[in-house]
Amino acid sequence: MNAPSDITQLLQQAQHGDGDALNRLYPLVYDHLREIAHGQLRRRPGDTFQTTALVHEAYLKLFDQQQVSVESRAHFYALSARAMRHILVDHFRRNHAQKRGGHGVVLTLNEGVVPTEARGEVLLSLDDALLRLAQHNERLSQVVEYKFFGGMTQEEIAVVLGISDRTVRNDWRKARAWLAHELAELS
Repeated sequence: MNAPSDITQLLQQAQHGDGDALNRLYPLVYDHLREIAHGQLRRRPGDTFQTTALVHEAYLKLFDQQQVSVESRAHFYALSARAMRHILVDHFRRNHAQKRGGHGVVLTLNEGVVPTEARGEVLLSLDDALLRLAQHNERLSQVVEYKFFGGMTQEEIAVVLGISDRTVRNDWRKARAWLAHELAELS
């Protein structure tokens, strides 16, 4: 595996317009981005979006925006997870624009619990709930996004957010409880 400092250095060079740094960076982060994308695609219905396509689109989205500021390797992966989440939500909304009725799906934030046919609706419900949670407590929302969507470890989340591992663990517990309550009201 590549040293985190090498990736961080290339990220900083890329931010300053070094196109060659972007070309050298991509192979170093590609495998981990595929892991993030694969984790996110397990949560959505059908297989119309391929892992590789999601990785490429997220990577381009991150570096096409000149205002993106990446502080470290872990921060880059957190931003990548967020970009992938937004790409998938937008993709689902575009391709499956249907009104959601009163027949909600219970979400527990555990792998494999959501029936395949309901995953798109759950993704939309969770996205909406995360936006509401962010208004209530931005950090709790970020912990969920990084852990659930980004597959980041507690330690990685702590580094990105500048908090302790214990705080991440407590925030994860609080966020899950808040989301469970919020999503139960929609059912």
